[in-house]
Amino acid sequence: MTQSPGTARKIAYDFGMNNGDDVAYYLLKGHDVVAVEANPTLCQHSRARFAREIDEGRLTIINAVVTDAEYQDEVDFYIHRTNDVLSQFPAPAPEVREQFDRIRLASIPATVIVRNHGEPHYIKIDLEGFDPNVLRSLFGAGIKPPFISAESHSVEVFSLLCAHGYRSFNLVDGLSVPKVYANAEIAGEAGPVRHAFPWHSTGPYGEDLRSPWHDAESFFYLLARRRLGWKDVHASLEPMPGTVSVRKNGFAATGTLMGYPRSDA
Repeated sequence: MTQSPGTARKIAYDFGMNNGDDVAYYLLKGHDVVAVEANPTLCQHSRARFAREIDEGRLTIINAVVTDAEYQDEVDFYIHRTNDVLSQFPAPAPEVREQFDRIRLASIPATVIVRNHGEPHYIKIDLEGFDPNVLRSLFGAGIKPPFISAESHSVEVFSLLCAHGYRSFNLVDGLSVPKVYANAEIAGEAGPVRHAFPWHSTGPYGEDLRSPWHDAESFFYLLARRRLGWKDVHASLEPMPGTVSVRKNGFAATGTLMGYPRSDA
């Protein structure tokens, strides 16, 4: 799916596809999509669901575990027995290990996926706590898409995005997506179109988000108020229109954020 100079479609990467609900949104926007999911059953269902788009060359589904390694190998992946969205790599904590079934799957580095399929416009990362590892891997390889999002169970996600030059940030609460975006107007391939985001979908990105964008300083205080958890941090390399800017004495001047040097410091 590597883009040629005359190809207009932008590529969206979905690392942690699950049941494909986010894929439907990316396709509606006119993107080509590369979706990666470790759970073989979910991949099978999504291949049937999007058979036409796969045949048209607009969607590639990869059944593998996304890693931050420099090589491809087989790894242990853990499928949750009752809630597939909690399936994960690496191993879950010992106190919950009995809730998972372990299977052996092929793995593929995030960097290899991008190099094989073309320059990303947007990357979604939802890998149940492994998101910072993948971010470090992508940024270490010089891969910085215009838009990116990652699930933020740790402040490290925001710290990494700041350190690598992202300038506008948005926070999306996973619980609120099906309510806030139940009948959302999005920028579709042929103009504005309505789309309903179902439960457990990541929701929109970029210009389709309704919540305000913040600069790094303002977003830091937003995170302090809203806290972490089932929330996605969205980031843009370029300042988004209407970005909220709140400068606090002693914060911006340090040149660092949570131990990561800022790229513009």
